[in-house]
Amino acid sequence: MEHLIALSLTLAVFLALCDGAPTTASPEDHHIAEAYLSKFYRDLNATKFRSRMMPDLEDELKAMQKFFGLEVTGKLDSNTLETMKQPRCGVTDVARYEHFQGRPRWKQSVVTYRITEYTSQLSKREVDATITNAFQLYSDIIPLDFKQIYSGTADIMILFKAGYHGDFYPFDGPTGVLAHANAPGPEQGGDTHFDEDERWTLSSRDINLLLVAAHEFGHALGLEHSNDPLALMYPTYQYINTNGYTLPRDDRLGVQALYGVRTSTNKPEPKPNPGPSPPEPCKRDLVFDAVTSIRGELYFFKNGYYWKKGYYSGLSMHEIKSTWPSIDSVDAGYEFSGRDISFLFKGQQYWAVKGRTTLPGYPKPITKFGFPTYVRKIDAAVYVKSTGHTLFFVGTKYWSFNERTAQMDRGFPKTIRHHFPGIGSRVDAAFENDGSLYFSEGSRQTEYNFILRRVNRVLLNYGWLDCY
Repeated sequence: MEHLIALSLTLAVFLALCDGAPTTASPEDHHIAEAYLSKFYRDLNATKFRSRMMPDLEDELKAMQKFFGLEVTGKLDSNTLETMKQPRCGVTDVARYEHFQGRPRWKQSVVTYRITEYTSQLSKREVDATITNAFQLYSDIIPLDFKQIYSGTADIMILFKAGYHGDFYPFDGPTGVLAHANAPGPEQGGDTHFDEDERWTLSSRDINLLLVAAHEFGHALGLEHSNDPLALMYPTYQYINTNGYTLPRDDRLGVQALYGVRTSTNKPEPKPNPGPSPPEPCKRDLVFDAVTSIRGELYFFKNGYYWKKGYYSGLSMHEIKSTWPSIDSVDAGYEFSGRDISFLFKGQQYWAVKGRTTLPGYPKPITKFGFPTYVRKIDAAVYVKSTGHTLFFVGTKYWSFNERTAQMDRGFPKTIRHHFPGIGSRVDAAFENDGSLYFSEGSRQTEYNFILRRVNRVLLNYGWLDCY
């Protein structure tokens, strides 16, 4: 009976917190929020002094909103709910005594690790190489080395497993908690677990193993979560280009404060980075980073290059930096033809260009468009001339931006699959051509009639590059 009273009081508190909020949260959303706050924002040492039946949900909401840079209202509004639903790390955002007491760190100069169970979605060789690269992000800048062993007990034990996996923190299925790790210490200290229910990849598709592993190993070395959206140790997952990736400044300073700075190394001097190799156009599995039109020609971006295709000029390949020196890769782009301006996005920044000229004052943060700080990358964008609105795609959701008022439309983000039936659940690249919209998910592309909201036909990306 006591548990029923506690549940009723919890729901009553949430209903009160939602009064006057800009969204009407469902009972399911209330349960999601309560579970999220309980897992990531409930200080267990503090709650023992409160009533067992009435946790301070408003304070926990405010703490969560403050951490993520949201408007601090203490109410369960749409941006707060959207942040709660982002894939993320399973480690709490509230520094608890038992997690990080006394700034724990490894005392030895060589830390061993062992992978006891591998994911079925990548080869064993790919996993080994990726885990090595994730540790190297740290060993390159701190006087600590990592060694893989294949039997016995290592300092850091690593496994991929779904659901219950031998600790008190079972995984919750796809796209929720991705992984978790313990702080340095004896026995289970440093141990790192990955949810096998996730779709692990080495690219921008689904969940990139290198980024998640490097984040979790930050915990295994003693780092807590950061509220800097650009930091690797930010709690929620967003893909960023891993080609030539190094630790962001916030993470670098944090781990060096624990271990010091690597001043010398016996490692061979790295060879100069020649830059990305030109991508091959005629591959059936070709995935575009971004596509946009610029002054009547189509630009197909891939790694550090783009193909330009025009009716009279034909098809040609160029390095991005040779055209726009301040931009080395593009995640998304769109053309606002009425002003002869195109916008190119990378990570949390964007540039405005007119043809080959980058306009002064750029790059600017994507928050200028009205995106919340948890959005770390735009997957795709397209201007719909018939509506005067630009569609932005992030993960499985999309936003609508009114170009006339320069504001995001109310009620967004919305789910891609529900509002664009037939194109899939995500969009890697999008553009308009001859009155149709084209949406790419992986190598598959959908030609779409926006007015009738229906699919015209299904194509492959590489067909645009004169491959068939």
